[in-house]
Amino acid sequence: MGIIWNLSKGPATFRGLQDACESISPSILNSRLKDLKEAGLLERSLEGYRLTPMGEEVYALLVPLGEWSIRWAKEISDDQSINWDAYRKDRKRRS
Repeated sequence: MGIIWNLSKGPATFRGLQDACESISPSILNSRLKDLKEAGLLERSLEGYRLTPMGEEVYALLVPLGEWSIRWAKEISDDQSINWDAYRKDRKRRS
């Protein structure tokens, strides 16, 4: 889901995705990209990897899940220093 989420902002190179998905190893990222390509959710272009129309549909389905997860995190979090609303606005600005 993280790869799809990051590609929703536009095409990205392997290195760009690796930076955006901080904790993923290069071999796992390569494997996930291959899986998503075989599933028809992304493709390679001159600009790097990008979502296909079907990948964009999947992203549209993930957006409500992301919104729900922020509401859920706010409800269960004891850490009042996390500015979830700013996070949500930043996410909307990027998409």
